[in-house]
Amino acid sequence: MSAPSNAQPNAKAMTVAGVMSGTSADGVDVALCRIGPGARVGDSPRVKFVGMAGFAYPATVRAAVLRAMEGEALTAAEIGRLSWRLGGVYADAVEKTAEMFGVRIALVGCHGQTVHHEASTVSALGGKVRSTWQIGEAAVIAERLRCPVVSDFRPADLAAGGQGAPLVPMLDFCLFRSARVSRVLQNLGGIGNLTALPAGCGVDGVMAFDTGPGNMVIDGCMAALFGKKFDRDGAVARRGRVLRVVVERVLREPYFAAPPPKSCGREEYGAAFCSRFIGMCRDAGGGDADCVATATALTAESVLAAYREFVWAHLRAAPKPMSQSRDPSTGSGQAMGHPAKIEFCVAGGGAKNRTLMAMLREGFGALGVKVREIEELGVPAQAKEGVAFGLLAWLTWHGLPGNVPAATGAARAVVLGKVSHG
Repeated sequence: MSAPSNAQPNAKAMTVAGVMSGTSADGVDVALCRIGPGARVGDSPRVKFVGMAGFAYPATVRAAVLRAMEGEALTAAEIGRLSWRLGGVYADAVEKTAEMFGVRIALVGCHGQTVHHEASTVSALGGKVRSTWQIGEAAVIAERLRCPVVSDFRPADLAAGGQGAPLVPMLDFCLFRSARVSRVLQNLGGIGNLTALPAGCGVDGVMAFDTGPGNMVIDGCMAALFGKKFDRDGAVARRGRVLRVVVERVLREPYFAAPPPKSCGREEYGAAFCSRFIGMCRDAGGGDADCVATATALTAESVLAAYREFVWAHLRAAPKPMSQSRDPSTGSGQAMGHPAKIEFCVAGGGAKNRTLMAMLREGFGALGVKVREIEELGVPAQAKEGVAFGLLAWLTWHGLPGNVPAATGAARAVVLGKVSHG
């Protein structure tokens, strides 16, 4: 697969709003960007970040979203009403963001709210199916803004044999690849996902997959034990102790050893898992703060394990002796070869968790890998996924593929999403 480019003769620059509401189900992020064709044929699209704003879900909407995401029995009418209500919430958010920055939106890319994602084949209704479902009625947004909206990005990749996730790697490839530096882009939303970009790679050299829980288990513990939505600045985790036996037990579960491509979500790490996780912490003698500290360590250790088990072998840069590093593939303390320069760049809400970031810096520092925040590369941590869906919308509008088969496992590159005309 070649990188998307200005191969379409009608490709033009547009002001695009990317709308993201993730597995944390805490609200909506809107990222504004200016996207246009590359300067030359074969160049990737040019993406310029303009600004972003975040909006919390109304309490009743969030409660309904969580009920749907956790698999509660809801009627067709309840799901339909929620989808249309979300369309209005998204439209409000885009309108307010456009007014805030004084821009006129030409195109919207709206991921929608995932309420079901099952990338593995199951038996259902007498057949074998894989399925995904994102809600949030795009026609409401298109009518309110009187501009086209691209939504429902995952099904086309899933239909082509992919996981339907992750979809952010196209943005990572277009914006962050380097001829000299290997980069790993880690997003810490409700679920953690990474994109590995070996120095000088083409789009077929991209590796990407979900690393496991990002903020989801931390948030679940905070809600169950403290009545809070999240651990602000990682303050609760900082005063707790990490129950290593629990972290090690969870990391032995099958998902973490499964090779990419792979994806996960609230089906694996939602309320049922959080309840089981808290029980494990209690059995290990942990208090409330210890549960949060252990959930935070689980996120950090799962990210480090993903790097050691899968990413290390994929980064094909020239080796450099590191006498004080531990070999990530063997765990030994002997000298190891390491690519000359690797940057590990963190985005998403988890980048604001100081305790989580300290754990990541300590773990990657021992491997000789520098940890950076995505802001250093020009995109705010909270805006990155919104920008990604803005780019995917632009590609779809111009008939260009937006998935990365090397990352999702799809049989081919496909144009993503469905268009609602304003």
